Amino acid sequence: MTWNPEQYNLFSDHRLRPAFDLLSQVPLNAPTFIYDLGCGTGHITSLLSQHWNEAIVTGVDNSAEMLAKARADHPSLEWKQQDIGSFSPTSKANLIFSNAALQWLDNHEILFPKLLTQLRPGGVLAVQMPNNFNAPSHENLYDLARSPEWYDRLGSLVRPAPVHKIDWYFELLSPLVEKINIWETTYFQVLKGKDAVLEWTRGTALRPFLAALKPEEAAIFESQYAERLLQAYPMRQDGATIYPFSRLFIVVQVAGG
Repeated sequence: MTWNPEQYNLFSDHRLRPAFDLLSQVPLNAPTFIYDLGCGTGHITSLLSQHWNEAIVTGVDNSAEMLAKARADHPSLEWKQQDIGSFSPTSKANLIFSNAALQWLDNHEILFPKLLTQLRPGGVLAVQMPNNFNAPSHENLYDLARSPEWYDRLGSLVRPAPVHKIDWYFELLSPLVEKINIWETTYFQVLKGKDAVLEWTRGTALRPFLAALKPEEAAIFESQYAERLLQAYPMRQDGATIYPFSRLFIVVQVAGG
């Protein structure tokens, strides 16, 4: 499965806003080593470098396509192709920042404590994850994939919601850290165009399902999904579609700072 940087960046304004909201809550003045996990095309990595221009900032992602775009747009920064689930840097971090990436990984009860071990004393783990898996955009996708027409090819791709409730993360992390800040925000995103929500999901949730199909099958599946989305998210007379999107934020600081 490959990523399409251009498709993902169609809604860069909406995708960047949560990163700014997360960054505003990081309680560090002058971190030295920063890692951006799931850096994608590198926009946020560049923002981190601009915010702390004396820091060594490294973007980490497993997508060669995304990193090629990141290197082309931001050649002065450091980039590393690696599965973020096995992240283990040579130099431990003052800040591990991850915007909309960790939801692709399972076993958060193992992943999050492991990431804490990669922090220096006083270091911060700052995470934002989409928490929209029960929204009509996602439920319709999963229901269609589990329908008799598609189940044999796509049913196995439907996974339980990877992001837990706020209290689950609080119970997991609070014994391991000195400071903890967790919140959830629902963004009422105004998207333009008839198939605006379809275009959004093409860059993220829809990708693995289309990748599992032959091109002619993918076109049929996408058309059926588009019909469902237009019913769930009707376009307004002014051409806009309101797409509510919930996101979970976690900022924790380990002892020693």
